[in-house]
Amino acid sequence: MRRKHMWIRIFAVAAAFMLLLTSCGVRGDATRPDIGPDSYKESASQALDGAGNETTGDEKTAGDGTAPGDETTAGDGTAPGGEATAGNQTSAGSLDGADAREKASEPWMERPLNVLDDNYRNYYEIFVYSYADSDGDGIGDLEGVRRKLPYIRDMGFNGIWLMPVMPSPTYHKYDVTDYCAIDPEYGTMEDMENLIAEAHENGIRVIIDFVMNHSSSKHPWFTEACGYLKRLDPDDARSMEDLIAECPYVGYYHFSREQESGTWYPLSGTPFYYEGEFWSEMPDLDYSSEELWKEFEAIIPFWVEKGIDGFRMDATMHFEEGDTGFNTHVMNRAFECAKALNPDFYMVSEVWAGEKTIADYYGSETPSLFNFDAADAEGKLIGAARGSLKAEKLVRTMKQYEEDFGASYEDYIDAPFLTNHDMGRVANALNGDEDAIRFAGGLLLSMSGSPFVYYGEEIGMKSKGTKDENKRLPMLWSYQPGGLDDPEPGALSEGGIGMTKGPSDADPGIESKFPGVEEQLASEDSILNYYKRALLIRNQNPEIARGRITILDTATDGDLATIIKSYDESTIAVIYNTSKKDPVDITQIQLDAVRKELTARTGSEATDKAEATDKTEATDKTEATEKAETADNAEATEKAEKADRTETTGGAEGVRNAMPEGVILLSGESSLQIAGFLSTDGTHATVGDGRITLPPRSILYLK
Repeated sequence: MRRKHMWIRIFAVAAAFMLLLTSCGVRGDATRPDIGPDSYKESASQALDGAGNETTGDEKTAGDGTAPGDETTAGDGTAPGGEATAGNQTSAGSLDGADAREKASEPWMERPLNVLDDNYRNYYEIFVYSYADSDGDGIGDLEGVRRKLPYIRDMGFNGIWLMPVMPSPTYHKYDVTDYCAIDPEYGTMEDMENLIAEAHENGIRVIIDFVMNHSSSKHPWFTEACGYLKRLDPDDARSMEDLIAECPYVGYYHFSREQESGTWYPLSGTPFYYEGEFWSEMPDLDYSSEELWKEFEAIIPFWVEKGIDGFRMDATMHFEEGDTGFNTHVMNRAFECAKALNPDFYMVSEVWAGEKTIADYYGSETPSLFNFDAADAEGKLIGAARGSLKAEKLVRTMKQYEEDFGASYEDYIDAPFLTNHDMGRVANALNGDEDAIRFAGGLLLSMSGSPFVYYGEEIGMKSKGTKDENKRLPMLWSYQPGGLDDPEPGALSEGGIGMTKGPSDADPGIESKFPGVEEQLASEDSILNYYKRALLIRNQNPEIARGRITILDTATDGDLATIIKSYDESTIAVIYNTSKKDPVDITQIQLDAVRKELTARTGSEATDKAEATDKTEATDKTEATEKAETADNAEATEKAEKADRTETTGGAEGVRNAMPEGVILLSGESSLQIAGFLSTDGTHATVGDGRITLPPRSILYLK
């Protein structure tokens, strides 16, 4: 029979697979931060030689995915956009002979990148002041960021968000005095242009914080308005409209003769008050003023023409307190102004609110809003990493985001994150639990949209309390906890590592539990190298960011959850185990459900059915007999017959074999291939008795 022949062929291939098992469980060189895609592949291939495979009884490892050195780069963004990731076929018929052996011997870490040049990016948030110092003054600068682009690129990020870079009297620079300049502490406009150019050469887009809600109290617009009002006779009873007609700068801000709330401050020497939602020295701008709009409709093109790829919009809920319609109009108008000059311009906005309010703000028809519902210590992602939110609840929340955000704006791009510069760090929220810190990063980087990682998150940096300065400490380029050899600030200008002093008002003695970048790059099991693996998987599989979610209910319950994502005729399954201590089993039935969903999404289900029908035809008997004789392998024939029986009974041996980085053979004609695996503690997924067992806090990607 043809069916018998097919199983002979499969087991001949399986026998070849067994010869390759010595290439499993590899850990490579994690010490080279400057390795690019080509040299990465070469080093990973070399690392395969002589590595052993871990087995227990008749169970075989299905890959620990924890080998940090195998992914010394997640890509520079230069991979052809249309290049398909290796091994996304789901039909076993296409995995014959040499092809099957080649696919099975190819670890997922070595598969080509598939980095698409669109607005789905992996973003890295940088507080320039604390990031990297190039001139020895202890303050981070744009040149320091430029010199760290290889690190950012090799981590797998292809977008950076620079917190405010415009002139400001404060260290955080959220109160701007000039919207078309660079703060001298950070360098010059030429430094900015050089950073943008080199970032683009490395496939990295650059977005900047754009603070439109308020200016500095020292901005010339505000000082002109205040000067005019102070010169008025206190008894001048003219309307605000008359005053604005005489001095348009008054209309740039919210002024009133009444103190309308507790965030309105008196203008000394006058009967007037002004609004400052965040601080008296941050007066709110008033976008009912067309004269103000004329200013910004010149400022926005200035930055677009400099090569900036997008804006992070600050405090967009507060343009007009409590007025969603007005606020979304401001967002849309600013975005359309930039988009008219660059159709690919990106905008991500801060709406610090719950999921339903965020959905409302997608009515602005701007690309992204930060997903605050998923973020912070009590958000969904850290909750799942902590173990207080089970996998099933997490994926159903992911699906809810998709439905609610998409209902407001079909082309939305979610912007999930764990924490940012206004929040306590992940390491604090998870009490320094290294496995949980890793897992939080893995969960974030499995999300749809454009994830944002706050600098230092990738090495488990710590914060302290609620003081903002303590959340924005110096990036630890080289640091041993409790050590006495902390590097001197400013060393980067002399070829060193560029440590900054950080904000002067930060509390002293806040020490990280974990080493700095230099030490973590050299450690196979570091948080940093876990992030690199997670980013590599994401950069190999565009469906993770772009695919719409289907929850596979037959493989979703409690700590186990399975989702399917499809994009551009390619599909991936993501399987989560969120348990802190318990492994979970994925049975043959569940894996078959995954396989059927994947094959249906890729359009090969009809082909499978046709082939199944074809097997029953008598004309295939001759072909099967001839090929069986050619195989001349009695043992293979015996195994094939046993497999044939398993197919009809659904017995424990439906999962015939697995390789840590190769193909999982299932009952029937189709197969699943491991597209990535993340484990927080270095344990392996195992295969045996017709099931795959996932260790605690792990994520398995299948194609």
